[in-house]
Amino acid sequence: MYSLNARLLISVSVLLLLFFGATIVVLDTAFRTAGEQAREDILDGHLMSMLAAAEVSEEGELALRRELPEPRFSTLGSGLYASIRDSRNDVIYQSRSGLGMGIPSTPAGAPGQEVFERLWLDDGTPLLSLTLAVQWEIAEGELRPFVFSVVESLDSFNAQVAGFRRQLFGWFAALAAIMLVSISVLLRGLLRPLRQIETEIADIEDGRRSALSSDFPNELTGVASSLNLLIDSERGRSERYRNTLDNLAHSLKTPLAAMRSLTGDMAAATDARFNEQIDRMDEIVRYQLRKPSSAPAGKLLLAPVDIEQEIDRLIDGLRKVHRDKAPEIRVSIEAGAEFRGDTGDFLEIAGNLIDNACKWCRKAVRISVKPAGSGGLLLSVADDGPGVPAEAREALLKRGMRLDENTPGHGIGLAIVKDIAESYGGHLAIQESSLGGAQFTVTVPPQRVRT
Repeated sequence: MYSLNARLLISVSVLLLLFFGATIVVLDTAFRTAGEQAREDILDGHLMSMLAAAEVSEEGELALRRELPEPRFSTLGSGLYASIRDSRNDVIYQSRSGLGMGIPSTPAGAPGQEVFERLWLDDGTPLLSLTLAVQWEIAEGELRPFVFSVVESLDSFNAQVAGFRRQLFGWFAALAAIMLVSISVLLRGLLRPLRQIETEIADIEDGRRSALSSDFPNELTGVASSLNLLIDSERGRSERYRNTLDNLAHSLKTPLAAMRSLTGDMAAATDARFNEQIDRMDEIVRYQLRKPSSAPAGKLLLAPVDIEQEIDRLIDGLRKVHRDKAPEIRVSIEAGAEFRGDTGDFLEIAGNLIDNACKWCRKAVRISVKPAGSGGLLLSVADDGPGVPAEAREALLKRGMRLDENTPGHGIGLAIVKDIAESYGGHLAIQESSLGGAQFTVTVPPQRVRT
């Protein structure tokens, strides 16, 4: 149901079902009513022929002077029966077709009044009965009551109705199928502009187009224009972002150069350590400058990062930052663990996790690097600090969230780690460590190498 075409087809199908259903009911009712009226007219004609053939015999009894014109009255079990009853309800005439049939009789109405009624034989066969009560002059003005009856089986009529219904359902089913196919083809043509927008947006994402075209129907012109404005706005924002970072880098170049020149008056050992941190700052600036214009991780030339070397560099710097606490940091790196991607991404992941562990630990920090599949990475950083409550772990991964507002920080480090891990198809999980504190685990699956 997420397809607009499917929704329209289902809606039209429901409307067609309701419309055709109502039409079928109306036509079926009209056909049955007309058929029943025709049957009644036919029975009325048969009854008139009986009255025309009836006469008083020499014995003073009412009888038919000739055979009825309808041959079915003379055929046994033909489905058309005639009878005459006297005032005592005794049958004084029975057509040959009804001999031995046990046709039920019905009470007659007032003299001269025709009465139609439905009857059933003992075997369940439906019948339509027409009766007429008359006062017949026998002799010397003597009037005697008689009841003329004509009865017809409705089996053939019901068969006709059933056949008409089958044809009706067949015709409307075929008509509905033709209409649905026609509507489907029509909708495909009408929805082509939407598919064109989808295709052009995909081309924009892949860099094959810079904006949506303008050859859309009037109803979609505003949508296309709004999307083009949004795309232009995002391009302008990205350009301003890159320009801002370029300005930042340019502004930091002079202070960094000045700091490097001031190390000339320091001791050689101090000079080396100071220059190392300046180089680290310069590398961070270059990494942040590359991020806006770089392609996603899956589209880069992915080279393996020297995990051991980078972690040693991070630990060396963090020992100086947290020299007052002097955390005991132990590292375990198993063979086969790889991180294929940008070195700055790895440093962001590992640096934030290790810095958090050093900040919150009491004394011990444990770093474990294991392979995750062939060419993947499983990086775990655990500490012996207060840990993270289970109910706060999900919220802690959101940008700007911190457990302790009194502790220095901005609350974005874990969010950065989470975003970078997900950009490589991995994830970040928070658990309780065996040291009693928190354990942060980043899993990065094997990356596809493109050359």
